[in-house]
Amino acid sequence: MTATTGAAVTMYTTPWCGYCVRLKKHMQLEGIEFAEVDIEADAQAAELVMQANGGNQTVPTLVFADGTALTNPSIDQVKAQLAAAAEA
Repeated sequence: MTATTGAAVTMYTTPWCGYCVRLKKHMQLEGIEFAEVDIEADAQAAELVMQANGGNQTVPTLVFADGTALTNPSIDQVKAQLAAAAEA
């Protein structure tokens, strides 16, 4: 599984997802750049999210440049994943 852009992380969302809105705000406050993809507008993105989540379209799903994914993570989990990727 890979991210769709050159960003360090791609966030797969829906417009109505409150968890997505919260995580986006936290990531913006932390200065974490990300690409955002609406899975309701992009069938391939929805398929990618389902692959990462056992067939479920669970959002937010974050896919990092190294291909790892986190589903509905906390901001601390996102920061830890980015730090681990930077060390690798």
